[in-house]
Amino acid sequence: MAVLKVIEILSNSDKSWEDATKKAVKHASKSVKNIRSVYVQDQSAIVKDNEVAEFRVNLKITFEVK
Repeated sequence: MAVLKVIEILSNSDKSWEDATKKAVKHASKSVKNIRSVYVQDQSAIVKDNEVAEFRVNLKITFEVK
């Protein structure tokens, strides 16, 4: 039986929500090992001068505790 833990991460990108998600996983993997999955809970964007300037994601990362 595996023991799993879930943490909540916030991330942003000037490119896309997908890029923000990838950045979050890459950064989290520096200190969190055995990442199993990512659940995108929320997406939002910042608008400046009638253009989307920043994409934001609130996600949950599940990893195995050894």
